[in-house]
Amino acid sequence: MKSVIKGAGFVLAHTPDMVIWNGTTQTTERVVNPGSDYLKELPNHLRTYDQTLNYLPNQVYIGNKVPEDLDELPFPWYDKDCGCSDRYGQFGEIMPEDEFTLLMAACDVFDLVKVDGEFIEATKDKLAADPLIDESIIARVPAATDHAEIERLVAEEASEGLYIDNKLVGCVCRAHDVDHNLSAEIMHENIVEKASSVLALLHGIKNAGIQKEDIEYVIDCSEEACGDMNQRGGGNFAKAAAEIAGLVNATGSDARGFCAAPTHTLIEAASLVAAGAYKTVAVTAGGCTAKLGMNGKEHVKKGLPALEDMIGGLCFIITQDDGVSPVINLEHLGRVSVGTGSAPQQVIGSLVYDPLEAAGLSVMDVDKFSPEMQNPDITKPGGAGDVPLANFKMIGALGVKKGQIEKKQMAAFVKEHGLQGFAPTQGHIPSGVPIIGHARNKIMAGEWKRVMIIGKGSLFLGRMTNLFDGVSFLIEANDGQGDNAGVSEEEVKSMIASTMRDFAKALLEQAE
Repeated sequence: MKSVIKGAGFVLAHTPDMVIWNGTTQTTERVVNPGSDYLKELPNHLRTYDQTLNYLPNQVYIGNKVPEDLDELPFPWYDKDCGCSDRYGQFGEIMPEDEFTLLMAACDVFDLVKVDGEFIEATKDKLAADPLIDESIIARVPAATDHAEIERLVAEEASEGLYIDNKLVGCVCRAHDVDHNLSAEIMHENIVEKASSVLALLHGIKNAGIQKEDIEYVIDCSEEACGDMNQRGGGNFAKAAAEIAGLVNATGSDARGFCAAPTHTLIEAASLVAAGAYKTVAVTAGGCTAKLGMNGKEHVKKGLPALEDMIGGLCFIITQDDGVSPVINLEHLGRVSVGTGSAPQQVIGSLVYDPLEAAGLSVMDVDKFSPEMQNPDITKPGGAGDVPLANFKMIGALGVKKGQIEKKQMAAFVKEHGLQGFAPTQGHIPSGVPIIGHARNKIMAGEWKRVMIIGKGSLFLGRMTNLFDGVSFLIEANDGQGDNAGVSEEEVKSMIASTMRDFAKALLEQAE
């Protein structure tokens, strides 16, 4: 049985106040250097919501623009009019901070998120106007908390403030007086992840053209840890998001693998469907507050906007073969094994060339490679360079060494088989998978035949191992046969009838 990508959802939430109050670069700076010039200057570098709408990488992410448009607009992109300022795209939407904050409150089931009445009155109808936010979610918006009580909770009870235009409108309370895993800081981080995951799930289901009841299993692949002091990271974000999204027939679990987690999880989801364990699986992930403004110091120093002001979310719907949707090839998977090592040549060899050679293919047989798709508008000023371009050059260089590409063809290979990065630096969000919505469209239109998704992860960040990680898989055009191998419903009925006739005849002959 084959597994296909039935649909995808990609969402962003513009959260400039969270950049200031929740991004780790800023929270750390307030501890070690509370009077720093950086903290004073940062508010002057925050983008407006309209500016984020008119930003090309964001519009590519939600599907109003295609990756090729990035080649047409001169780099850098942050100071250019992209010719589109729509909130909603074919894959998802860009939600403003006030609505996202109220969505967070609606996603809270332990009375931890408090919001004042003035904010609810100003925002509730706006959130309700979102076509994906139904009455069941709006009904979860909590009753108003007195503003003086919110101020007290922030000042005296270590609650995490919620701000809109630098004005306190609510807070997230701690869930335990002693357990740091349930502190207000962690609960805020987790509720942000949950809310953005819910939004991505809703868009993914809509785009797949299925019913919420069709989802049988959800796997969350974010980078957050949900649990208390006795089981830190135990989960379950997946089921928590499924509850709010109304997926009444679903159960689920969380999968963790740093930046490579979405690619790992898509392989796992496709395997579950191919094995027949579940007919429809949703892979989802919300965004990460810690990485908001991560490169903010360099952006401010260079006079740029604080471009890491977006919470990301994504969702993929994996189903049994429908004869149309692109197939996840489970026969030839790339992996960085324990024995692979961490040298770039070894990593690229195991992720790209080993699975292709096993399939009898060369790199020229893959239309597009999608490794770490970080937006270079963000990473180049931050000192990390153009991450996707560096990956494509390594793929090409090894291809030259293997004799699959001529040295003079290197530049052309990178241009023709590579992609410009366009995803926010949200850790797991840009790692390989942001191209899937566009790849699905291109493959189904016959423009592309084969795309390789490459997820890579820095396991050493957890201080448990020095190993590097990565997995890859191919998305391929559907052969149109489906899981019935071309047998029609009428033919199935005919075969059943014929079998029954033969069985009855045999019984009669036996009786005689």
